Amino acid sequence: MPPRKSRDILLYADTARSADVLYFGGVEAPDPFVALGVRGRKYAVASSLEFGRMRRTGDFDRVFSLEAYLDRARRRWPGRRPGPAGVVALLSRELGARTLTVPGDFPAGLYRELRDMGLKVAIADGALFPEREVKSRPEAEAIREGNRCSAAGIAAAERVLRACRIKGARLIHRGRVLTSELLKFAVETACLERGSVSSDTIVAGGDQACDPHNRGSGPLRPHELIVVDVFPRVSATGFHGDMTRTFLKGRASDAQRAIVGAVRAAQLRALAAIRAGVNGREVHRLVSETLLARGFETRRTPRGFVGFFHGTGHGLGLDVHEPPRMGTADCTLKRGSVVTVEPGLYYPGVGGCRIEDVVQVTSGAPRMLSRYPYRWELR
Repeated sequence: MPPRKSRDILLYADTARSADVLYFGGVEAPDPFVALGVRGRKYAVASSLEFGRMRRTGDFDRVFSLEAYLDRARRRWPGRRPGPAGVVALLSRELGARTLTVPGDFPAGLYRELRDMGLKVAIADGALFPEREVKSRPEAEAIREGNRCSAAGIAAAERVLRACRIKGARLIHRGRVLTSELLKFAVETACLERGSVSSDTIVAGGDQACDPHNRGSGPLRPHELIVVDVFPRVSATGFHGDMTRTFLKGRASDAQRAIVGAVRAAQLRALAAIRAGVNGREVHRLVSETLLARGFETRRTPRGFVGFFHGTGHGLGLDVHEPPRMGTADCTLKRGSVVTVEPGLYYPGVGGCRIEDVVQVTSGAPRMLSRYPYRWELR
């Protein structure tokens, strides 16, 4: 349960789009709803469709009826169409709310309406709930389950690749040319069977894998590196997993083996350096240094960047990307925070490789929250 906040806060979103709303209320809601935190107590305004469930399972001190407040807003402002602004205006004044602090992604139109109605609304400077960065043991276990789902998806991809046969410049699986789309379907089906939803799964081969956020499309080819990045959301908890493995079906070249070996060495060096109090910028520097020492330079070309040109890792939880970040900016790692560790190398013509695991920061060696073998060359 999140600690109570002394400042008064306002949220208006659904839990699919706002991890803050899910964190605050502890209950899924597919439609936007009003949530208020006033003097350390938590309130929600729910429609009849959600009212009973929010009262039973939500982490709110009180749940109010949306229909009742809309009716009151009609009577209070007969010339105004009732909506969330009127609900917030009525309830916040009843509760004695002071300045309402909202997150940076709060709806601009609603913000303007509230200000026009005379409410004091301030936009949070940074995260609305900075305490989300440090994960409790149950939260860390929920992330571990997310990574079990990731591992199930990656295992499904490996099984398909192992079962393929090579026919010229194509991979054939069950009589069909294997494509990124077919392999993503296998990954996402495995995640669903495990109780999670994997959206925007990355299965990118060859030069497509050299663009780290290219989801991949079209036929996959033998003897090319294939990046499989799986970051599902567990349906029961809302927490994510995030793991990446790189595969190759066929026979790797010396250059490809060198890339994969360097990325794994860089990841191991990062894992050895991560602990509470360490600056994430220093971890990133060690990764970059390891890759450069093996001859892998990062540079800009007329077609874009090559080498290692993204951060070493990011926070993981109710959002796929959240604080802290391990990259070029200063960021002291806190005990209990959860981060990905995902160095990569990308060279068109040779291929792309990324290896990603998830750890929880401790005062000593990081606690692994993901597990999957690092075998990659599949014959």
